[in-house]
Amino acid sequence: MIALVDCNSFFCSCERLFRPDLERRPVGVLSNNDGCFISRTPELKKLGVPMAAPYFKYRHLCEKNSVAVFSANFALYSNISHRVMQVLSRFSPNIEIYSIDEAFIDLSGIPKNDLVKLATKIKQEVMQEVGIPVSVGVAKTKVLSKAANHLAKKSKRAAGIVVLDQERYLEHALKMTPVEELWGVGRKSAEKLNTIGINSALDLRNYQNKRMIQKLLTKNGRMIQDELKQISCFAMNSQSGRKQQILCSRSFGTPVYTLANLRESVANFATSVAQRLREQKSCCRQISVFCHTSPFKNTPQYSGYDTYTFNTPIDDSLKLISTSWELLDKVYRGGIEYSKAGVVVGGIVDSDQIQLSLFNPVANDHSEKLMSMIDMINAMEGDRMIRSAACGIDNQAWKMKQKMRSPRYLSSWVDLPPVS
Repeated sequence: MIALVDCNSFFCSCERLFRPDLERRPVGVLSNNDGCFISRTPELKKLGVPMAAPYFKYRHLCEKNSVAVFSANFALYSNISHRVMQVLSRFSPNIEIYSIDEAFIDLSGIPKNDLVKLATKIKQEVMQEVGIPVSVGVAKTKVLSKAANHLAKKSKRAAGIVVLDQERYLEHALKMTPVEELWGVGRKSAEKLNTIGINSALDLRNYQNKRMIQKLLTKNGRMIQDELKQISCFAMNSQSGRKQQILCSRSFGTPVYTLANLRESVANFATSVAQRLREQKSCCRQISVFCHTSPFKNTPQYSGYDTYTFNTPIDDSLKLISTSWELLDKVYRGGIEYSKAGVVVGGIVDSDQIQLSLFNPVANDHSEKLMSMIDMINAMEGDRMIRSAACGIDNQAWKMKQKMRSPRYLSSWVDLPPVS
């Protein structure tokens, strides 16, 4: 059996964690530059605010109904996510972190009669130790556990836990699940299935013409159908947290015109990807830099992109900054109103499996010690406490709009919540 644990309205729950006064108030979290809603509590959903809705269209509604609206605080969310995953890892040696707020847990060997009890314990311990409410769906395959979790969120009677360990429960759950809500089936795919009379997950499971399913949804669709029949096709991947490509990019809070400001932003992005590389004990062989204008403005349009490949993979922030600047200098054009830039690293390999190049001098351990010390100090004293001067000061003109961001409770001494 596999359990899918999903944090409820995760970003909003993180905000409520340090603001008990928001427990019954509608809460929403906005995307970069305070653009669209990316997380909503049930109270906000009842007010009719859809996912990805532009904030400016619903500002009056939010003010009228005392909605607590926050700018995204990803430093806070990733820290709390790490704490949730630490709790979940105690329940099985095989856990797949699927996203910042979801994880699959392998429950092989757990007696069927103990599944509900264990799911309840998972839910209780995450709430008690981290303070985040979760829903738990348990079934024989990933697709089914995802469907079970969806029902656990929707049903008040389920109280956040659905275990599909009997055929009658499974059939009822599939009947209640629209096909478009299945994991791996998008809106366009659902429309194709509707044309042949498949409207629910149960319809898809019972459909006899496998060739037609593969024709409409490719091989992946046939595998989803098999998973609905309790035939496992998507194996657990405990290494899912190790990324093969890392991207850091932001839309600017105000337009950027100068190379100096673009350099500051790119230096910060390069620092961020380097830190993520070291967190997963990896190095990159390739780095790319891009910058472009806004396609929504009636201004001269431009998009620049360039890539560099290292002879030997690296994770050094300073070297990545230096290389990213060289790439930026090549693609930069003056007199352009830039709205976004970013850094991408690829060709990622494990740090302990690097093959040295014959054309590079033998590396010493000075870089490794320096990066390790910087990471250690930043972990203790707060994110970016030590960083390259190339990253500039805190009040950069290009930074995102985050007028409603909550304090960095877990990564800044200044923002620690006061206790009376």
